[in-house]
Amino acid sequence: MHTVSIGIMAYNEERNIGRLLETLLSEKTTNGVIGEIVVVASGCTDRTEEIVRNYVAKDEKVKLLVQRTREGKASAINLFLMSAKGDIIILESGDTLPETGTLDKLLLPFGNPHVGMVGGRPVPVNRQDTFVGFTVNLMWFLHHKIALKQPKLGEMVAFRNFVRKIPSNSAVDEASIEAIVRGAGYELCYVPDAVVHNKGPETVREFIRQRRRIAAGHKHLLRTHKYEVSTVSASRILRLLLKNHSWCLRDTVWTLGAIGLEITGRALGYYDYYVRKKNPFIWDVAPSTKNWN
Repeated sequence: MHTVSIGIMAYNEERNIGRLLETLLSEKTTNGVIGEIVVVASGCTDRTEEIVRNYVAKDEKVKLLVQRTREGKASAINLFLMSAKGDIIILESGDTLPETGTLDKLLLPFGNPHVGMVGGRPVPVNRQDTFVGFTVNLMWFLHHKIALKQPKLGEMVAFRNFVRKIPSNSAVDEASIEAIVRGAGYELCYVPDAVVHNKGPETVREFIRQRRRIAAGHKHLLRTHKYEVSTVSASRILRLLLKNHSWCLRDTVWTLGAIGLEITGRALGYYDYYVRKKNPFIWDVAPSTKNWN
């Protein structure tokens, strides 16, 4: 039976951290025992720490680590990894929410000794009747389709506790863990029915800013670790678009717009990394991604 350490990276998550902890504490697992749930509050200026401390007082599984200033998500992950006791690590962002049963589904593949890292399926809560909401949902649908054949893991991941740290200047933390796990000879496993909900940007400006940061992070990962995630391939994405497109007028127009946004985000990310020599591992949060209600 696996022992499990859950790490939650949180920056100003007062709106979601309570219900996330409630969800994790109420989960029943048969493929592992949850020994600790550690929240790393990184430079929070809202009530995140206060809310977590209330849970610390009620349940000995819950622990709080505090970074007084934001040093980047990778730095927060490394702080957690230094003390994590479980033989399986689960990482989750404080602005996500797993469906019932997701934890157990993530743990099941570790019965195979060749599997080193497992990821679930991120499903955004954004409405699809707006252009940006449609774009966010389209992006994660394509990621899902790609991951079914060549796993790309993110938002909520589990891995064996041999990763002592990741590069502190990584802007794509899950991809950095992928690189380490694959480099150690382990396999990746995507579990599509292990669903975790997230919130994508609601404005074009925020969407491009997010994709720009991720594009620069992927280029840094490729340069430093010679590793590229499966969703970077433009040809793979284009083939899936053509295969799954509905061809109705609105969807066609919005899909072309989504392609334009992704091209813009990638181009700006490459410009940041190669021309401006900028690797944005401490990034400005898109405010609308915190507004679930």
